[in-house]
Amino acid sequence: MPTLNWIGKEAVVKHHLDVPFHLLKDVPSLSCGDPGSGNLILKADNLIGLKALLPYYAGQVKCIAIDPPYNTGNEGWPDPKSGTDQN
Repeated sequence: MPTLNWIGKEAVVKHHLDVPFHLLKDVPSLSCGDPGSGNLILKADNLIGLKALLPYYAGQVKCIAIDPPYNTGNEGWPDPKSGTDQN
């Protein structure tokens, strides 16, 4: 069976266990739509945001869209907002 391997994988495989859970906070001034719809938009670090969702939605979520880490200065990702490739 194929596996994903990358440099530093061993250091991050269990990193999620070291990150504490955080509580979700409702910000009414930023809310829109039907409060009972079950839809959420989270602004958070990916791992912190996912761990905040875990107690509420474990086993219920089929898809999560995560914005890639543009503009971090480390990865050399192309930035679609600038229209230029930063490599």
